[in-house]
Amino acid sequence: MAMLEVKDLEVYYGVIQAIKGISFEVNEGEVIALIGANGAGKTTILHTVTGLLHPKHGSVIFEGQDITKVPAHKIVTMGMAHVPEGRRVFAELSVYENLKMGAYTRKNKDEIEENLENVYKRFPRLEERKKQMAGTLSGGEQQMLAMGRALMSKPKIILMDEPSMGLSPILVNEIFDIIQAVSESGTTVLLVEQNAKKALAIADRAYVLETGNITMSGNATELLNDTSVKKAYLGE
Repeated sequence: MAMLEVKDLEVYYGVIQAIKGISFEVNEGEVIALIGANGAGKTTILHTVTGLLHPKHGSVIFEGQDITKVPAHKIVTMGMAHVPEGRRVFAELSVYENLKMGAYTRKNKDEIEENLENVYKRFPRLEERKKQMAGTLSGGEQQMLAMGRALMSKPKIILMDEPSMGLSPILVNEIFDIIQAVSESGTTVLLVEQNAKKALAIADRAYVLETGNITMSGNATELLNDTSVKKAYLGE
Protein backbone atom coordinates (compact mmCIF):
# COMPACT_ATOMS: atom_id res chain seq x y z
CA MET A 1 0.00 0.00 0.00
CA ALA A 2 1.30 3.45 -0.91
CA MET A 3 2.01 5.80 1.99
CA LEU A 4 0.49 8.70 0.08
CA GLU A 5 -2.00 8.35 -2.73
CA VAL A 6 -3.41 11.20 -4.77
CA LYS A 7 -6.40 10.20 -6.92
CA ASP A 8 -8.05 12.16 -9.76
CA LEU A 9 -7.19 15.49 -8.16
CA GLU A 10 -8.84 18.60 -9.58
CA VAL A 11 -8.09 21.99 -8.06
CA TYR A 12 -9.47 25.36 -9.12
CA TYR A 13 -8.58 28.96 -8.34
CA GLY A 14 -11.96 30.57 -8.95
CA VAL A 15 -12.87 29.49 -12.49
CA ILE A 16 -9.31 28.60 -13.48
CA GLN A 17 -8.47 24.92 -13.26
CA ALA A 18 -4.95 24.58 -11.88
CA ILE A 19 -4.84 20.79 -11.49
CA LYS A 20 -6.60 18.64 -14.07
CA GLY A 21 -7.40 15.24 -12.62
CA ILE A 22 -3.96 13.94 -11.69
CA SER A 23 -3.09 10.77 -9.80
CA PHE A 24 0.21 9.69 -8.29
CA GLU A 25 1.56 7.78 -5.32
CA VAL A 26 4.47 7.86 -2.92
CA ASN A 27 5.65 4.65 -1.27
CA GLU A 28 7.29 4.50 2.13
CA GLY A 29 10.99 5.32 2.02
CA GLU A 30 10.95 6.80 -1.48
CA VAL A 31 12.16 10.17 -2.70
CA ILE A 32 9.62 11.31 -5.29
CA ALA A 33 10.24 14.39 -7.42
CA LEU A 34 7.58 16.53 -9.07
CA ILE A 35 9.26 18.52 -11.78
CA GLY A 36 7.93 21.06 -14.24
CA ALA A 37 8.12 24.67 -15.34
CA ASN A 38 6.88 27.59 -13.29
CA GLY A 39 3.09 27.63 -13.13
CA ALA A 40 2.75 23.91 -13.86
CA GLY A 41 0.86 23.38 -10.60
CA LYS A 42 3.56 21.84 -8.42
CA THR A 43 3.01 24.09 -5.38
CA THR A 44 -0.78 23.77 -5.73
CA ILE A 45 -0.42 19.99 -5.41
CA LEU A 46 1.61 20.27 -2.20
CA HIS A 47 -0.85 22.77 -0.74
CA THR A 48 -3.73 20.42 -1.52
CA VAL A 49 -1.98 17.38 -0.05
CA THR A 50 -1.22 19.24 3.19
CA GLY A 51 -4.75 20.63 3.53
CA LEU A 52 -4.02 24.29 2.75
CA LEU A 53 -6.19 24.05 -0.38
CA HIS A 54 -9.26 21.92 -0.98
CA PRO A 55 -9.82 20.09 -4.25
CA LYS A 56 -13.03 20.33 -6.21
CA HIS A 57 -12.72 16.66 -7.06
CA GLY A 58 -10.52 13.71 -6.13
CA SER A 59 -8.93 12.49 -2.94
CA VAL A 60 -5.75 12.43 -0.89
CA ILE A 61 -5.12 9.20 1.03
CA PHE A 62 -2.40 9.12 3.67
CA GLU A 63 -1.54 5.75 5.25
CA GLY A 64 -4.89 4.34 4.14
CA GLN A 65 -6.89 7.24 5.56
CA ASP A 66 -8.76 9.81 3.47
CA ILE A 67 -7.39 13.21 4.53
CA THR A 68 -8.98 15.27 1.72
CA LYS A 69 -11.15 17.24 4.15
CA VAL A 70 -8.88 17.10 7.19
CA PRO A 71 -7.65 20.59 8.29
CA ALA A 72 -3.96 21.36 7.78
CA HIS A 73 -3.02 21.50 11.48
CA LYS A 74 -4.45 18.00 12.05
CA ILE A 75 -2.53 16.60 9.07
CA VAL A 76 0.73 17.68 10.76
CA THR A 77 -0.12 15.58 13.82
CA MET A 78 -0.62 12.56 11.53
CA GLY A 79 3.03 12.68 10.47
CA MET A 80 3.24 14.97 7.46
CA ALA A 81 5.53 18.02 7.38
CA HIS A 82 5.67 20.76 4.75
CA VAL A 83 8.68 22.96 3.97
CA PRO A 84 7.01 25.80 2.07
CA GLU A 85 8.37 27.69 -0.91
CA GLY A 86 10.28 30.80 0.12
CA ARG A 87 11.23 29.20 3.46
CA ARG A 88 8.77 31.18 5.64
CA VAL A 89 10.74 31.15 8.86
CA PHE A 90 9.52 33.25 11.80
CA ALA A 91 11.87 36.20 11.26
CA GLU A 92 11.35 37.77 14.70
CA LEU A 93 12.06 34.55 16.59
CA SER A 94 15.46 33.02 17.27
CA VAL A 95 16.68 29.91 15.44
CA TYR A 96 16.05 27.88 18.61
CA GLU A 97 12.49 29.23 18.97
CA ASN A 98 11.76 28.45 15.32
CA LEU A 99 12.88 24.86 15.84
CA LYS A 100 10.76 24.53 18.98
CA MET A 101 7.74 25.74 16.95
CA GLY A 102 8.27 22.72 14.70
CA ALA A 103 7.69 20.41 17.66
CA TYR A 104 4.47 22.03 18.88
CA THR A 105 2.42 18.90 18.11
CA ARG A 106 4.62 16.76 20.35
CA LYS A 107 4.37 16.33 24.09
CA ASN A 108 7.38 14.26 25.18
CA LYS A 109 10.06 16.75 26.31
CA ASP A 110 12.90 14.22 26.25
CA GLU A 111 12.06 13.20 22.69
CA ILE A 112 11.90 16.85 21.63
CA GLU A 113 15.36 17.46 23.13
CA GLU A 114 16.72 14.38 21.38
CA ASN A 115 15.25 15.60 18.11
CA LEU A 116 16.79 19.02 18.61
CA GLU A 117 20.20 17.37 19.09
CA ASN A 118 19.68 15.42 15.85
CA VAL A 119 18.73 18.57 13.95
CA TYR A 120 21.84 20.34 15.28
CA LYS A 121 23.96 17.36 14.22
CA ARG A 122 22.52 17.55 10.73
CA PHE A 123 22.74 21.36 10.58
CA PRO A 124 25.75 22.44 12.70
CA ARG A 125 25.28 26.01 11.46
CA LEU A 126 21.89 26.20 13.18
CA GLU A 127 23.46 25.26 16.49
CA GLU A 128 26.13 27.95 16.03
CA ARG A 129 23.38 30.50 15.40
CA LYS A 130 20.69 29.20 17.75
CA LYS A 131 20.31 32.54 19.58
CA GLN A 132 20.28 34.58 16.37
CA MET A 133 17.04 36.02 14.95
CA ALA A 134 15.93 33.89 12.01
CA GLY A 135 15.37 36.97 9.86
CA THR A 136 19.10 37.78 9.96
CA LEU A 137 20.21 34.41 8.54
CA SER A 138 21.34 34.00 4.94
CA GLY A 139 18.98 32.38 2.41
CA GLY A 140 20.75 29.04 2.68
CA GLU A 141 20.65 29.08 6.47
CA GLN A 142 16.94 29.97 6.41
CA GLN A 143 16.35 26.98 4.11
CA MET A 144 18.20 24.75 6.58
CA LEU A 145 16.11 26.19 9.40
CA ALA A 146 12.86 25.54 7.51
CA MET A 147 13.97 21.94 6.95
CA GLY A 148 15.13 21.52 10.54
CA ARG A 149 11.84 22.92 11.81
CA ALA A 150 9.88 20.43 9.70
CA LEU A 151 12.02 17.56 11.00
CA MET A 152 11.23 18.58 14.60
CA SER A 153 7.71 17.19 14.18
CA LYS A 154 9.33 13.78 13.49
CA PRO A 155 7.40 13.36 10.23
CA LYS A 156 6.84 10.11 8.36
CA ILE A 157 6.83 12.11 5.14
CA ILE A 158 8.29 15.53 4.39
CA LEU A 159 7.06 17.66 1.48
CA MET A 160 9.58 20.19 0.20
CA ASP A 161 8.67 23.04 -2.10
CA GLU A 162 11.57 24.41 -4.20
CA PRO A 163 14.26 23.95 -1.53
CA SER A 164 17.04 25.13 -3.87
CA MET A 165 15.30 28.31 -4.99
CA GLY A 166 17.52 31.40 -4.96
CA LEU A 167 20.53 29.61 -3.49
CA SER A 168 24.11 29.62 -4.75
CA PRO A 169 25.31 26.45 -6.54
CA ILE A 170 27.44 25.41 -3.53
CA LEU A 171 24.46 25.71 -1.17
CA VAL A 172 22.21 23.91 -3.64
CA ASN A 173 24.57 20.92 -3.45
CA GLU A 174 24.54 21.09 0.33
CA ILE A 175 20.73 21.21 0.51
CA PHE A 176 20.43 18.20 -1.80
CA ASP A 177 22.97 16.26 0.28
CA ILE A 178 20.80 16.99 3.32
CA ILE A 179 17.62 15.85 1.53
CA GLN A 180 19.39 12.60 0.67
CA ALA A 181 20.50 12.16 4.30
CA VAL A 182 16.93 12.81 5.51
CA SER A 183 15.72 10.11 3.15
CA GLU A 184 18.44 7.66 4.24
CA SER A 185 17.44 8.16 7.88
CA GLY A 186 14.01 6.72 7.00
CA THR A 187 11.83 9.74 6.18
CA THR A 188 9.84 9.60 2.94
CA VAL A 189 10.31 12.69 0.73
CA LEU A 190 8.04 14.37 -1.81
CA LEU A 191 10.08 17.02 -3.55
CA VAL A 192 8.87 19.83 -5.78
CA GLU A 193 11.80 21.35 -7.60
CA GLN A 194 12.59 23.48 -10.64
CA ASN A 195 16.16 22.25 -10.66
CA ALA A 196 15.15 19.07 -12.46
CA LYS A 197 18.69 17.77 -12.86
CA LYS A 198 19.37 17.85 -9.12
CA ALA A 199 15.94 16.49 -8.22
CA LEU A 200 16.17 13.56 -10.64
CA ALA A 201 19.69 12.77 -9.43
CA ILE A 202 18.47 12.00 -5.88
CA ALA A 203 14.90 10.79 -6.57
CA ASP A 204 13.73 7.19 -6.96
CA ARG A 205 10.83 8.10 -9.21
CA ALA A 206 9.53 11.31 -10.72
CA TYR A 207 6.44 12.86 -12.27
CA VAL A 208 6.63 15.58 -14.91
CA LEU A 209 3.93 18.23 -14.68
CA GLU A 210 2.76 20.50 -17.45
CA THR A 211 -0.09 22.97 -16.91
CA GLY A 212 -1.88 20.86 -14.33
CA ASN A 213 -1.38 17.48 -16.04
CA ILE A 214 1.15 14.72 -15.45
CA THR A 215 2.72 14.20 -18.87
CA MET A 216 5.42 11.69 -17.93
CA SER A 217 6.36 9.53 -15.00
CA GLY A 218 8.84 6.82 -14.20
CA ASN A 219 12.20 5.88 -12.80
CA ALA A 220 14.17 9.07 -12.09
CA THR A 221 17.36 7.86 -13.78
CA GLU A 222 15.45 6.96 -16.93
CA LEU A 223 13.79 10.38 -16.99
CA LEU A 224 17.17 12.03 -16.44
CA ASN A 225 18.34 10.36 -19.65
CA ASP A 226 15.13 10.91 -21.61
CA THR A 227 15.63 13.15 -24.66
CA SER A 228 12.41 15.14 -24.28
CA VAL A 229 13.03 15.72 -20.56
CA LYS A 230 16.61 16.79 -21.30
CA LYS A 231 15.39 19.25 -23.89
CA ALA A 232 12.56 20.72 -21.82
CA TYR A 233 14.00 20.77 -18.30
CA LEU A 234 17.71 20.10 -18.31
CA GLY A 235 18.74 22.72 -20.82
CA GLU A 236 20.42 20.19 -23.10
